[in-house]
Amino acid sequence: MSLLKVFDIAGSGMAAQSVRLNTTASNMANLNTVSADAESAYRARHPVFESAAGTRGFAETGGVRVLGVVESSTAPVQEYRPGHFLADDEGYVYRGNVNMAEEMTNMISASRAFQTNAEILTTTRDLLMRTLNLGN
Repeated sequence: MSLLKVFDIAGSGMAAQSVRLNTTASNMANLNTVSADAESAYRARHPVFESAAGTRGFAETGGVRVLGVVESSTAPVQEYRPGHFLADDEGYVYRGNVNMAEEMTNMISASRAFQTNAEILTTTRDLLMRTLNLGN
């Protein structure tokens, strides 16, 4: 494997963590969104990753790939708010199934993983520059 493949691997990791940060931000933005019924309530979204090592054209590069984004299957939260304009006949509204503690943990983890990949790129660049300057 070429040393320059490190840039591809770290870049794929940064792209994957960017998707993770975006879905986490979307979940956090919809934390207090309410709906009139359980079917239309917001569902938390989470990206699904796959190791790209040895799969469909990535055999030599490795890295990570985003397969897609899935919705959580956890039931929405039912709240009793009889005066709310979206309340059903029994006085309930439905709030999305976003767990703020889980989303904060995901945000911190994705941010640190992104930073680690950025540091890998910087270190690799510095090492390559030092290697080029060995003859001087």
